[in-house]
This record gives sequence, structure tokens and C-alpha cells, in this order.
Amino acid sequence: MPFNPDDIVYWRYGPFRLNATLAYTWLVMALLVVGSWLATRRLEPTLRPGPWQNFLEALVEVIRRQIREVTRQDPDRYLWFVGTLFLFIALADLLAPVPGYHPPTASLSTTTALALCVFVAVPWFGIREVGLKNYLRQYLEPHPLMLPFNVIGEFSRTLALAVRLYGNLMSGAVIGAVLITLVPFFFPVVMQLLGLLTGFIQAYIFAVLALVYIASASAAQRERLARLRSEESS
Repeated sequence: MPFNPDDIVYWRYGPFRLNATLAYTWLVMALLVVGSWLATRRLEPTLRPGPWQNFLEALVEVIRRQIREVTRQDPDRYLWFVGTLFLFIALADLLAPVPGYHPPTASLSTTTALALCVFVAVPWFGIREVGLKNYLRQYLEPHPLMLPFNVIGEFSRTLALAVRLYGNLMSGAVIGAVLITLVPFFFPVVMQLLGLLTGFIQAYIFAVLALVYIASASAAQRERLARLRSEESS
């Protein structure tokens, strides 16, 4: 039984191949898009919202509240990015009990891609706060000799995010397969429930870590820019 969905190939043409990672990544994205459209297609202030719209609004409000509690900043600034990360990882893991489905988050390529999204988002939010020149200047502080160490720190943080998510999900799959082999009747149900809980927790942890990285970098940039302006004015 292959644990890595990259090894499950459905279609191949020359150097191109469609494996389970790509197939189920697009499936999860399609479910999120279609589900959001179905829940919001009749948004009218005069109509009574349906159950799906109520669920979606409650979910968004929970995410907004979590962002506000973690960052102490306006949650709408980060909601679209952090919320999408959380929903994608959570749905990808919650579909695991479906027969024939292989979570794309069990692939290191998927977790690396998610971590790279965070890697790009950190400077993107920072540049929006203080501008490109002021943002790049931080890599030369407190001394220009610190430039390679600051750059290495950015890459190591991205690597840690990818390996953490991949390792936790892969270890759960391996342990579940071993227990199913030893006791094939009772443990499958328990491991499925435990896997759902673990997947949800990992989605929450990944989203919170991404939020902390982005929000702390943006806050540091704002404080640094304010300090520089204060020094220039004095």
C-alpha cells in the first residue's frame, strides 16, 4: 500500500503524469469553490439565509475571531489567505475516510507548496505595510554581514512548516496501517476518528503558525518604520 500519493499515477504522457496528489488537490479546490458558490449564490439582505450560508458565515466568523485573538490586528487583512490555508488543509484531511481518496497533504510536494505560499506571503504583506525599500533594508540589520543569516532564517522557517505538516500526517498514516494489520476489525474505526481529529488540528496549527509569521513580520516592519521616521524627524 503506497503512503505517498505521488506514487499513485493515473495517467502518463511522456514527461507529464497525473498522480493522486494533483488529482485530489484539484478535487479539494473544486469542492471549496463549488461549496462556497452554492452557499453564497443567493445572498440577499431580504431573504432568510439557508443552513449552508449560516454554516459558512459562522465558520468565517470563528476564523476572524481567531485571527483577532492571535494578532491583535484587523482580521480582514489576513482572513482571505489564512482562512484559505486552513480550509484547504482541513478539507483535504477530513475526506480521508472516503474510499479511494488519498489526502494530497500526505505528499511532501503539497506541504512544501503550502509552505512556499507562506514564504511568499510574509514579504508580500510586509511590503504592503512599509514599501519594498524599507522591507529589504531589514535584511541588513543590525549589520550588513547578517544578510546571509537573515536569508537562511527565512528559508529554514519555510522548511520547518513543510516538514512539520508532512511528518505529522505521514506518521499518522503509517501508524494506522500498522494497527489495521494487527487488529483489522476494531482499530480502523478508531484510527479513522483519530485521523480526522489529527488532520483538523494540523490544519489549525499550520494556519496559526502562518498567521504568526506574517502578522509578527508586518508588526515588526511597522514598528521599525515608525522608529526610523521618529529618528529622521528628531
